[in-house]
Amino acid sequence: MSRGQASGPNAIGTAQLLVVLLAFCWGMVWIATAFALPEIKPWTLRTVCIGIGAATLFVVARLAGFDLNVPRRERIHVMVGGFFNLAAFHVLTAFAQLNGATSRTIVITYSMPIWATLLSVVMLHERLGRARIVAFSLCVAGLGVLIWPLLANGVPVFALYSLTAAVSWAFAIVYMKWMRVTVPPLANAAWQLLFAFVVLSVGTLTFEGVPRLWPLSTPALVAVLYIGVLGVGLAHFLFWSIVGRLSTVAAALGMLLVPVVGIISSTLLLGERPTVPDIVGFALIFMAAASVLLWPAVTPTK
Repeated sequence: MSRGQASGPNAIGTAQLLVVLLAFCWGMVWIATAFALPEIKPWTLRTVCIGIGAATLFVVARLAGFDLNVPRRERIHVMVGGFFNLAAFHVLTAFAQLNGATSRTIVITYSMPIWATLLSVVMLHERLGRARIVAFSLCVAGLGVLIWPLLANGVPVFALYSLTAAVSWAFAIVYMKWMRVTVPPLANAAWQLLFAFVVLSVGTLTFEGVPRLWPLSTPALVAVLYIGVLGVGLAHFLFWSIVGRLSTVAAALGMLLVPVVGIISSTLLLGERPTVPDIVGFALIFMAAASVLLWPAVTPTK
């Protein structure tokens, strides 16, 4: 058994519970965002939430005794990752939700593993086997089924935002592998969050001016605190704790559960009613993501 993974059934059971908890933390972020956006501008919302999340993660990591040091030569790579993986991703998904249904935004955004696979072929020279080709085909079919009924009024803006967010996230993940970054995962996440907060703060001042967060309704205030403390700070801590306890495949299940939680919650709490194309598109993209995440990893070509 590899170092850092669970060594007993009790520890593994605890990690599996953490996977479920993580799925709810990330899945409910979409719902909280839907409650907050009517009262808070997108840049401001993301800046405040990322700031709260960064502070939470640093505090929890320090209390847990984790080393958050980043080698000087790798700091630039952490900043690049933070820009694409957090700053760009969070702003793009916020604008996507402003322009489209939350459930559809979730479905398109969680095509992320597909784009990571394709980018790994280009940047890491990994082989794209038959299973990955099938997964990509399923993803394209799912996106087509989802978006086609909406094309009567032109290409949906929310879809462009969602796809760009998905590709941005995927690029950050592959970039970190491409650059052979050795920063411990939790330190990487903490400093990416801090850098993303700086970038988002500049964006907020540029596009929206000085943030205004008062007065806020109780639901909006609770949503902001939820996203920052649980959806960003605690969720990142949980994710990297899970990676240390379970195999990569088992940890990947957390990502697969997130859109399920998000879509069911958007139906129950936001009153969204998925159409038949929505359901079919979600099923196809979910199967594609499952194929990529759960299929045995390929090795780079020599």
